[in-house]
Amino acid sequence: MHLKLAEKADLRPLLVIYSGWPDFAISRPGMQFSQCAPMHSMGSMKTIRYNVSRGPARGRGLLLLGILVIGATLRAPITIVGPLLDLIRQNFGLSAGQAGMLTALPLVAFAVMSPLISILGNRFGLERTLFAGMAIVAAGIALRSNGQVWALFAGTWLIGTGIATGNVLLPSLLKRDFATAAAKLTASYTLAMALASALTSAGAVPLALLHANGWSIALGSVIFLPVLALLLFVPQLRGSAPAVGSAAASGRVATMTWRSALAWQISIFMGINSLLYYVSVSWLSSVLVHAGYSHQQAGTLQGVMHVASAMTALVMVSAGRHFQAQRVAAVGTSSLTGLAFAGLALVPGLAIAWTCLLGVGIGAGMILSLSFLSLRASNAAQVAALSGMAQCVGYVLGAAGPLLFGVLHEVQGGWPLPMIECSGLALIMAGAGWMAGRDMQIDTAASTLRPQRARPAVKLPSAKANRPNTR
Repeated sequence: MHLKLAEKADLRPLLVIYSGWPDFAISRPGMQFSQCAPMHSMGSMKTIRYNVSRGPARGRGLLLLGILVIGATLRAPITIVGPLLDLIRQNFGLSAGQAGMLTALPLVAFAVMSPLISILGNRFGLERTLFAGMAIVAAGIALRSNGQVWALFAGTWLIGTGIATGNVLLPSLLKRDFATAAAKLTASYTLAMALASALTSAGAVPLALLHANGWSIALGSVIFLPVLALLLFVPQLRGSAPAVGSAAASGRVATMTWRSALAWQISIFMGINSLLYYVSVSWLSSVLVHAGYSHQQAGTLQGVMHVASAMTALVMVSAGRHFQAQRVAAVGTSSLTGLAFAGLALVPGLAIAWTCLLGVGIGAGMILSLSFLSLRASNAAQVAALSGMAQCVGYVLGAAGPLLFGVLHEVQGGWPLPMIECSGLALIMAGAGWMAGRDMQIDTAASTLRPQRARPAVKLPSAKANRPNTR
């Protein structure tokens, strides 16, 4: 199969495929090719689907802005619950276990839905699936805020399901449309994620105190993020890339990915980083209060961790493509995280230093995890499959981590030993990161979605040669 670019004065470059004879129609990049009979005869049409990266297109700026807004939507609807949890418990009379279930529900949704979303994205197209995901997030926020306990939990599940589409498919979209800038854009939308989380969390309680049922208003306030993402993505639906392959082909890519050692190394790195992040979000304040800090001081120090994480994303955005030493970076970020947990256990008096290190280590680990999804896959379909696998494993560990940490605290009679055990997990994460940081990609030789090696072009016969001889 030979690919050739044809230029026309009033059109973007068109893609022409020749296979022996000129028996393929012309199609714009990102659209499907129609296989038909030779051009000099009439025949039945047979459609094949193949994804082609877009060239420079109208609305590229809107697409970039849409990606950043989707990134901002990926955490804010979840993190806003933490500051409001006591008010929600008082309103509904929830037990501590039920409150814990409410906070864990989005992570369970991430883990359950991620593998399915990678298949849906390959089947129906990235833009359409992301658009549907943001619509589900908006519906979930509206449902969660209506004041009934069943809606609180059902809406939270919908929010987790919708956010999972962005978690899984944004790396795939970056791989397809911005392959040379994927790492930098990953850091950019991670920064948007961190800033949106910090701002909405900071404003949640003041907004809730304005009204008797202010907690409901505060929970609903974040609906502007998915709505804005929907508005920005409407232009992308016109002329968006169709499915990159059949469900069977997508399933084969997913199966190959789950059998890949490199995919498991990325998943373990991402999974342990997620576990340590959610342990920190859930228990860091309790650990600091036990060490002698006031509740206000503990809350401030936890805020320091989030600020350090956001600053790390800002630095990695500035570094851009010059940030190439991925193996060293993976081991370095894991080591910082492990050192921070050990320091909080052994020398809690320096908590300001340890929380800064923890934010830097976990924040950089998240960006590296997401960057690996694009860097270690050869095409958008495989990025989606790898993202689905890594996020499934990651959020299973992330959901289980806070619960296991609490159990270890009860069994071992204090916080220092569980903190040291988290430090040990960071060493395992460093080993997985060293392997995941190798400059290689998952083998896709058997994937039907990968283009085959080009064969020499066949010269097109002239129209005169094809004209029937009437003499």
